[in-house]
Amino acid sequence: MNFLEEDREKLHKIGVQTPLDLALIIPHKYEDYTLSTSLQEDHFATLEATIEDRHYHPKYMRLKLYAPRLNLRLNAILFHPRKYHYEKFTLSSTHFLYGKVNLHNDQWQMTQPQIIVQAGIILPKYKTRLQSKTVQALIKKYMTQESMREEGLDAKKWEILHRIHFPDRDFVQAFQKEGFDRTTLLFLKYLEIYNHLKKLSSKRVRFESIASLQGDATPFIKSLPFDLTDDQRSVIKEIQHDLKQPIAARRVIMGDVGSGKTMVIFASVMLARPYRSILMAPTTVLAAQIYEEAKKFLPKTLKITLVTNKSKKGEDLSEYDFIIGTHALLFRDLPDDIALVMVDEQHRFGTKQRSLIEKLVSQGEKRPHYLQFSATPIPRTLNMMQSQMIDISKIQQTPFPKDIDTLIIGKKSFHDLLAHIRSEIEKGNQIIIVYPLVQESETIEYQSIDEARGYWEKNFEKVFVTHGKDKEKEEVIAQFAKEGNILLATTLIEVGVSLPKLSTIILVAPERLGLATLHQLRGRVSRNGLKGYCFLFTHQPQSKRLKAFAQTTDGFEIAELDLAYRQSGDLLRGDIQSGKHFKWFDPVTDEKILRYAMEELRNSPL
Repeated sequence: MNFLEEDREKLHKIGVQTPLDLALIIPHKYEDYTLSTSLQEDHFATLEATIEDRHYHPKYMRLKLYAPRLNLRLNAILFHPRKYHYEKFTLSSTHFLYGKVNLHNDQWQMTQPQIIVQAGIILPKYKTRLQSKTVQALIKKYMTQESMREEGLDAKKWEILHRIHFPDRDFVQAFQKEGFDRTTLLFLKYLEIYNHLKKLSSKRVRFESIASLQGDATPFIKSLPFDLTDDQRSVIKEIQHDLKQPIAARRVIMGDVGSGKTMVIFASVMLARPYRSILMAPTTVLAAQIYEEAKKFLPKTLKITLVTNKSKKGEDLSEYDFIIGTHALLFRDLPDDIALVMVDEQHRFGTKQRSLIEKLVSQGEKRPHYLQFSATPIPRTLNMMQSQMIDISKIQQTPFPKDIDTLIIGKKSFHDLLAHIRSEIEKGNQIIIVYPLVQESETIEYQSIDEARGYWEKNFEKVFVTHGKDKEKEEVIAQFAKEGNILLATTLIEVGVSLPKLSTIILVAPERLGLATLHQLRGRVSRNGLKGYCFLFTHQPQSKRLKAFAQTTDGFEIAELDLAYRQSGDLLRGDIQSGKHFKWFDPVTDEKILRYAMEELRNSPL
């Protein structure tokens, strides 16, 4: 249904794009203008009343009223009266009045009486930039049975909606006692997520692919000195199916920390042959690491190059089969026949950067196949929602079983922590200590890197220090990987770097970080089956959130915990962020409702 031109500006003001958006502007209360036959303490009443006397004060107006239908005299008080009230509330004038009534010194009193034009109606009140009467008129005009059927709602669902917006007195009285009943609340949860999914589906854009890719990854997989996990093999099959299609693939591959996404990236390169592939990684260290592994595991016949800010600007990239780089790729002339674009740790790039690399190698309306890799699992419900826009794969198994002990400690345990650190260094293992700040802060009761480094450098050898603003941070991390004992850092160490000798990570002030970030940081240890330790150094050792985190190393379970503690953001306006977005639907508890809404949307003939 199209909105009439005369209404579009009003609807735009209240954020309405479709009739279903309008239907989901739910009343926050109802005003019942049915003439009262009796009065109840602390309840609203509607009376026909005549002004018998009035008294002015700079801050209020007092009225004496007579209600003939109840044969009752009562008082009324109106705070902060305006010119309108002085003009209307004249002696002997009669009005329909609506307001809350109470017994005051054994006499009924109405507070803030409101003049109503028409008695005997029920007016829903809406919290919008428009008057409630205007909103209800728009709803009456556009929330028809036909328009809701066009949105995919059957007659029964329309009836529930209609009763919410045009209720009878029984409905309103029940609402005023206890709010919406359980059936109505479940319906609103359903309707909200149904509308959200519908919009996500409409955002899914399909483009013709540059080429249908028929490459074979089997020889590469057989050449590996280890077996791929079942999850890796399963995801490679899904990617193979995508790449063969005439429609450009759009798939996100979520893999828990250390799940072996790199081998899936290399298998995808082989599936794209004889066409070229490109991979964009967020840091020079990570790009270089993948480049070294590519040279080690991919066929020697494949020409591979690394592009960073330090690479030669004039180099001809058209002689390479697989181009690995950082965002420096965005400023280079890329070959025309790149048929597969991949982005690693995709959440580290902005939406514009991710789409720009894809557009740089597009051919008119034809697009390359596009794979995004992420080591940040998202909860099942958000995963299911995003699947309306893009295909999603999960790698949950890890090639090496992780053996990490997570321990919550405080100042009393510092001596034992030092003994552990010395023991690990003697074994040839490495330690990372993550601080919340670089410099001292009066508002945070923890040491910063600047305050702490003197102690570590005095008592231990080969201590390295870096942080987010350090221009040499990637070089420092690379040097630490080769020869360091202890690295003092901020959360920049979160993503990607391979440190095979890292056995211990100490997270200072972990309560300041999201669970997903804590999991990413903990994932730096035990990369190759090494016994790992994660110490949460906190002044809040009884934190339920930290205790829950310490009890699992499964990134997908942690994503569920993170959602429960932080709630979800808005998938339509950008990346998932914290902060509650839905009014009725709860991603933590309403998975069944989500599944039902998805099924309804799938079965809709529209």
